[in-house]
Amino acid sequence: IVVAIGFAILCFNLQGGLERVTKYMMVVLLILMVVLAINSCTLSGAAEGLKFYLLPDLSKINANVIVGAMNQAFFTLSLGIGAMAIFGSYIGKDRALMGESVRVCLLDTMVALCAGLIIFPACSAYGVDVKSGPALIFMTLPNVFNNLPMGQFWGSLFFLFMTFAAFSTVLAVFENIVSCISELTGWSRKKTCAICCAGLFLLSLPCVLGYNLWSNVRPIAGRDILDSEDFVVSNVLLPVGSLIFIIFCTTRYGWGWEKFLAEANEGKGLKVAKWMRPYMTYVLPVIVAVILVVGLINFF
Repeated sequence: IVVAIGFAILCFNLQGGLERVTKYMMVVLLILMVVLAINSCTLSGAAEGLKFYLLPDLSKINANVIVGAMNQAFFTLSLGIGAMAIFGSYIGKDRALMGESVRVCLLDTMVALCAGLIIFPACSAYGVDVKSGPALIFMTLPNVFNNLPMGQFWGSLFFLFMTFAAFSTVLAVFENIVSCISELTGWSRKKTCAICCAGLFLLSLPCVLGYNLWSNVRPIAGRDILDSEDFVVSNVLLPVGSLIFIIFCTTRYGWGWEKFLAEANEGKGLKVAKWMRPYMTYVLPVIVAVILVVGLINFF
């Protein structure tokens, strides 16, 4: 259903209207998150959760933790698989890319920090295991809303807006695919959407069946299909894609530094400085390559 609705929206080119609606909904969602974070921090027993979340234990930081954090950064910022490149192509020429990139990073970090301030103090207050993974949001937040005035209303509103936030990400990923296929083949948008919809539906089936009919299938290092696909994307495609982007933008084997600098610095805002060239050309590729290799070693 999600795949069909997503490509149907892109097929009829409704991104403009959806974008306007999503902007307002995301602003309200951010306001709700700030209110929930303040509420969680004031709960009885929240101090232990705040301590767990905000006080670092340096003894736990190792290569695996660092690589995991960097892979999460690649993932949450849509780096390495072309999504951010597609987003960037829609930015007007009046905005410099460096400034927009900094804003994206700051906003992403703020939302992540706010989410932690909601979840971990509430986990401590309501006795929920912090190691429950992604399911935490569906375990702690209902407890928070149950203890709020008009909690059912605010809870319904929050999860509705969160659904739209997730769906906007789905559309962004689909737009990435549609744009690429359309430009490579010259097909019309409707034809591209129809073919991509069928293809993505079929490619999604192994992940779905991996929890029932194909639950015994363990393609990579004894992990199920979803975890194997997550490994391929997070530990291989994202860092390798990022490495290719860096080499393409900064060396003569691709676009080249001067062309990259001219394009990135067009418009108003924070600019890419010339002194950054040695770091971007020689240091950054090594960092990404190390993340890739260490991630592969730790996984297996």
